[in-house]
Amino acid sequence: MKLEMSPEDRARTLAADFGQRAVAHDREGSFPHANFADLQRAGLLALAAPRAWGGQQASVAQLGDVIGAIGYGCPATALVLSMQYLQQRGMFRAGSPWPEQLARQLVHEAVAGVSLVNALRVEPELGTPARGGLPATVARRTPGGWRLSGRKIYSTGAPILRWYAVWARTDDAEPLVGTFLVRADSPGVQIETTWDHLGLRASGSHDVIFDAVPTPLDHAMGLAPVGAQARDVNAQAEMVVLIGALYTGVARAARDWLLHFLRERTPSSLGAPLATLARVQEAVGRIEALLLSNRRLLSGLADDLDQGMQVPLADSGLVKTLVMRQAVELVQEALALTSNHGLSRRNPLERHLRDVLCGRIHTPQEDSALVLAGRQALEQGPRPA
Repeated sequence: MKLEMSPEDRARTLAADFGQRAVAHDREGSFPHANFADLQRAGLLALAAPRAWGGQQASVAQLGDVIGAIGYGCPATALVLSMQYLQQRGMFRAGSPWPEQLARQLVHEAVAGVSLVNALRVEPELGTPARGGLPATVARRTPGGWRLSGRKIYSTGAPILRWYAVWARTDDAEPLVGTFLVRADSPGVQIETTWDHLGLRASGSHDVIFDAVPTPLDHAMGLAPVGAQARDVNAQAEMVVLIGALYTGVARAARDWLLHFLRERTPSSLGAPLATLARVQEAVGRIEALLLSNRRLLSGLADDLDQGMQVPLADSGLVKTLVMRQAVELVQEALALTSNHGLSRRNPLERHLRDVLCGRIHTPQEDSALVLAGRQALEQGPRPA
């Protein structure tokens, strides 16, 4: 693939092949390893990393466009890639806990080969860490380094990750909490193939078990007392742009298949394509409105971030809520227009529906986003327009 093409064009080119492979990966629940080899050859694995370290330092808007294009073809691949980009963005953000030498190493590895990193945070008892709590995963300090023990669930991309950024606590009497960078091939790491979900079946979001896994002392990042960790509000906003683009990509794929179906489907009782019916045209108009709304919301949020603005948590949470609602509504609207055809496994619409439903699960969940926005509105009271 010609690297002089824009990243977005490279992503769109790859997405066509990814979409063909996605059918089998969804049926089998298998991981799309070949997609990441293609992404690496296309120079897309270090797109978010700083130029000084070998990356391309793409804007948030560009990253969203790439993830949206890949999500159109294979949302599971796009989800793993979005996690890579979010980690790379965090490496060079002001106040980043990443040691520069380690960050540079990971970027160089992603340029040279198929090397990915993701944060492993969720645990069986704790659930999502966004709602608070102390991780059960423990890092014990030894003369030779840290030893990590615990279990992480929903570890997206587990079959291909080279690095884990593990959220854990120290074994001190008053524990510190932070992130421990661990090589995936370290002794004591075990992947338990537990992922068997309704949607995003190819994301390889298995459990990862750590049994006294060694990692050097300087691989601990951001250690601080519980509750004292600084929170960068724009990190959530960046995630909303990428995850929102991913599921909007799924919705676009559903819409495009629907348009083809409505143009081609000609019931004998009608004697003309379904696309000629006014009620169908009205329904497609509603779908176009949902897509336009998502594009505008995500574009506006990405532009704010690229201009260096601080985006309040309540604002990015509401954008995430609206974008996911509308993506789901779009695919459900498409299903209503296609009846049994849309539910048939020989057509992609039922897969798009299963995949798009996963969007609501990502942090911040809808209830948390609405509670935060509602509480702030009630505390502040009426404001001038």
